[in-house]
Amino acid sequence: MTITKKAAFFKLSLLLLVFGCKAEPKEEEKTMTYAEELHSYAKPNTSVINHLDLDITVDFDSEIISGKATYSIKNNNADNIILDTKFLEINKVEADGKQTTFELGEFDEQLGQALIIDIKNTTKTITVYYNTTDKTEALQWLSPQQTADKTHPFLFTQGQAILTRTWIPIQDSPQIRITYDATVKVPKELMAVMSAENPKTKSPDGVYSFTMKQPISPYLMALAVGDIEYKAVSERTGVYAEKSMIEKAHNEFSDMEKMVVAAENLYGDYDWDQFDVIVLPPSFPFGGMENPRLTFATPTVIAGDKSLTSLIAHELAHSWSGNLVTNATWNDFWLNEGFTVYFEIRIMEALYGKDRANMIALIGRQDLDDEIESFKEEPNRTKLKLDLADKNPDDGMNSIAYDKGYLFLRTLEETVGREKFDAFLKNYFKTHAFSTITTEKFVDYLNTNLLEPNNVTFNTEEWIYQPGIPSNQAIISSDKFVNAEKALEQFLESDTIDTSITKDWTTLEWVHFIRNFPETMTAKDMMRLDDAFNLSNASNSHIAMVWFEQAINLDYHGNNVDQNIEDFLIRVGRRWYVNTLFKAFEKNGKTEEALAIYKKSRPNYHSVTANTIDELLDFNNE
Repeated sequence: MTITKKAAFFKLSLLLLVFGCKAEPKEEEKTMTYAEELHSYAKPNTSVINHLDLDITVDFDSEIISGKATYSIKNNNADNIILDTKFLEINKVEADGKQTTFELGEFDEQLGQALIIDIKNTTKTITVYYNTTDKTEALQWLSPQQTADKTHPFLFTQGQAILTRTWIPIQDSPQIRITYDATVKVPKELMAVMSAENPKTKSPDGVYSFTMKQPISPYLMALAVGDIEYKAVSERTGVYAEKSMIEKAHNEFSDMEKMVVAAENLYGDYDWDQFDVIVLPPSFPFGGMENPRLTFATPTVIAGDKSLTSLIAHELAHSWSGNLVTNATWNDFWLNEGFTVYFEIRIMEALYGKDRANMIALIGRQDLDDEIESFKEEPNRTKLKLDLADKNPDDGMNSIAYDKGYLFLRTLEETVGREKFDAFLKNYFKTHAFSTITTEKFVDYLNTNLLEPNNVTFNTEEWIYQPGIPSNQAIISSDKFVNAEKALEQFLESDTIDTSITKDWTTLEWVHFIRNFPETMTAKDMMRLDDAFNLSNASNSHIAMVWFEQAINLDYHGNNVDQNIEDFLIRVGRRWYVNTLFKAFEKNGKTEEALAIYKKSRPNYHSVTANTIDELLDFNNE
């Protein structure tokens, strides 16, 4: 080393020393990174996970997942780290590869138990050895008879809102984002897929490796295992399904690539590389779940004519609103769903025109009116910003977040103009990518980046923090719905039915037509419609659901509709459909009838659906 080099080295050492000292903030300079969390025991401002290595075995005989979860952690000079668990058996815990002590906190019916792990202030990793139990709520184990092909068992998970803690010990808060790798061992005749980079063919030994390189919230951790196969729609889109469903699913979702392109044209690049959909057995409790890279979908959206595929547009939209920019807490849930409904409807408008988009929006508006009516004794539940203290976050997953959230954003769009609003949203997603946001931070961003620069006054506070719907709401209309209403009037005033009127109707027009039956509608009127259109045997699940609801409301029993309702409720586990029909039974004083069916159908439901209907029918006190 020359003298010049030595001098330079000495100067560099001094600089590193100075800046090294500066890099450690003073105690008073340390700020809180994470918002207060009502639904997690984790203390992420003290110690937080940032990467998971999961190594598990899926045993269908015992219906147990067992293995270990190893976390890289950020440790702010803490002597413990707290994970969330519920109905898990914790067998052993290690810190930096050496066994350490741990404690399970008191059990809470909603939150489960805190797993408090002793660590040192130098600890970099923790490993939890565990297994699930027969009470694990996120998992649904299905027998071969409960699948489409009826040859092999099936397993899927559902983590939203706080159920991931029931199959993985984790810091189960949406504001804690992690990357993950996973090794999953399953029976060799089955395939495993996750919310990650996925295989396209079966592994000969039943061992699958996964990587999710983008940081995601824990509720988006997802696993499905079954006798499934893959068929590409484009280079970055495709479908997984059981063999008997794969062609139907592929045909139904053939516009997936067009949807991605339309979404990118609106609000920027798709940041998740791949957008695939897996069609699950009918017990899946939601229409869809936006697990990154792999949307989970109910088979009830396969109508044969792409008429229900707005659901796929909705889950795709979550790739920006929800997965990319995530509600920090479940009180801010509307930030996920209101934005997603708005984005979904814009995608549908881009692909299929304004008429179809407005019909989707109007169906949502009707749902919102129904929800507000159901909360007339609890008006605070109609606020966008929720107060879920001492409540399950599942209680906030209703039409308020989705459809009032949408109406707020559409009203904003119409106030400032679409061009400015689109530019604002595109920048919002880009600015907050791979991060979480509270309602208050969104309001600040809205004021600073849209309203104030454009000198626009808007009643944001009323929309978000007050119950009900403000008077300056956007008005949505549809000529096609007006025509459907005229057709209903004509039918009620005439002894004949002109079936040609409905020849080109979409699912949306049928739903609007049926939903608007007057209370004076008679069983004879229902029979005439049923004879003309065979509605009691509708293959379209949405049409069937609204028809069955009206059959219950209007005490119609023709054309084997009672048996078809029972068969539908036993076969389909989608909570929206199931809850709608059991609510109709309960509202019309037919609780005994409902309970008789529910005792048969409940074993086919995921815990998400079963818990809702248990409460509705007071089932646990039967």
